[in-house]
Amino acid sequence: MHKVLIVDDEIFVRKGLISLIDWSSLQYNICGEAENGMQALNLIKQLTPDLVIVDIRMPVLDGLELIRQVNVEGEHQPLFIILSGYPDFSYAQQAFRYNVSDYILKPVDEQELVATLKRIAITLNQKQLLSMTREKPLVEIIIESLVQAEPDEQVMTQIAHTLELPLTSSYTYVIAEIQDKLPHREIDYMQPLQTLLQRFFHLEGQPLLIHVRAYNQYGFIVPSLWQDEQIDSARMGYMRLLHSLENNLSSEIALFIGHKVDHLKQIVHSRTSADECLKYRFAAGFNGIFMATGLLELPLYYFDVDEELHSKLIYEVEANRKEGYRNAIDAIFIAFQERYFAPGAVANTVRRSMIATINIIRQLEGNEEELAWLEELLHWQSKYRNLNQLRDVFMNFIEEAAEYIAKKRGEKGEGNIEKVKKYIDGHFRENIYLKGIASEFHMNPIYLGQLFRKNYGVYFNEYVLSLRIEEAKRLLRQTKKRMYEIAEQVGFQNADYFATQFEKLEKMTPTDYRNKMIDHK
Repeated sequence: MHKVLIVDDEIFVRKGLISLIDWSSLQYNICGEAENGMQALNLIKQLTPDLVIVDIRMPVLDGLELIRQVNVEGEHQPLFIILSGYPDFSYAQQAFRYNVSDYILKPVDEQELVATLKRIAITLNQKQLLSMTREKPLVEIIIESLVQAEPDEQVMTQIAHTLELPLTSSYTYVIAEIQDKLPHREIDYMQPLQTLLQRFFHLEGQPLLIHVRAYNQYGFIVPSLWQDEQIDSARMGYMRLLHSLENNLSSEIALFIGHKVDHLKQIVHSRTSADECLKYRFAAGFNGIFMATGLLELPLYYFDVDEELHSKLIYEVEANRKEGYRNAIDAIFIAFQERYFAPGAVANTVRRSMIATINIIRQLEGNEEELAWLEELLHWQSKYRNLNQLRDVFMNFIEEAAEYIAKKRGEKGEGNIEKVKKYIDGHFRENIYLKGIASEFHMNPIYLGQLFRKNYGVYFNEYVLSLRIEEAKRLLRQTKKRMYEIAEQVGFQNADYFATQFEKLEKMTPTDYRNKMIDHK
């Protein structure tokens, strides 16, 4: 709604104007009234009306002097309509020198005023669009309003008329993402991209509906004529467009292409489907062209990567085996592509691996901030926009972290698995557990568990259990201690649990074992 201030020294004129027409149907609302020019001057500052309807002759400050002062001194510049009971040419001539929108004689004719208000509403609409930002041109503002929601028929008709576009035709919304490994808008591609697209679509001298989005993305509407000209296939046409843009802008680019619609007002639905295509950016086999048709039917994967892959990576990082962690990273990134990982699932997997790696560093009393690639990986989503770029920065971080961990462990000198085994052999009667031992030796629990099994052929828990059962067997043979005493002495907190584990390993109860040993004496 456009705000209107009515200024006249006669209250009946003011009230008559207010009740004369349906202001809201013409996109106006009355924001205030004033009975002289000085009052109006203050209200213009306070209320910032879009339009002032003012009588030419008033006490204190007349209409013409009010307009002059606002034009010369006022920060806010509304449009003006003058009302006058005097058909004097000199007044009208002076009024139009001040760029007054219209000069209407009293008594006011309803049809004349309505026609004037409709004409001024168009001017105010355009002024409002342009005032939204000092940088964006009108066309960019229009496309942003088009892709947010379906406009009503009146607005849609006005937009189509302004842009000289048919309402009923084929339109497609496309997102061009510049994957230059730079933060958003560090390079402004708007002008060169606009020029290239106009040339490619043969739109010289015609408006291209394009606007700036976030994350180095630019949204544009593909003209219907170009789409109708694609004889082979739409995909081939977009592939030619992609190659043209990449060659001219010297950067990797991805195109996310929404569904084609049959009416300009439905472009919001095309934009929505193009946004959905962004979720498939890490999927395999699309070569920079992501088309909603067919693509959006594929199920996305929203969970973390398999525990086996994650554990394998962390183990190889701890062991500082370059080939091992490279293979693990390859396997993870193949899973991203083949299972259509959603961007959030990819981010979670990267974050999980990063946190696990940082925990290893901290256990070794290191400082992860000493890693040059940490910041790059922390903020990868603002710069790295495809899978190859992410893989490179992730690989660099892991490689640097693995070497850092190896160096820290070498400084500690306590990473020898034999020392860990000797510690277990000497402390198995106590309440020991893998996580505590890993902390004692500045190792990651997952890595320690896998390293122990690799060297000794059994899991940590199995080895500790075997030591405890062997010691229990010795005590059963050589002492007359009760079962709960033996259980406690060999490291079990519960006698029943001890009996269960003993039977599982020896295929007989502790009591049967003791009796059997007595019988053999």
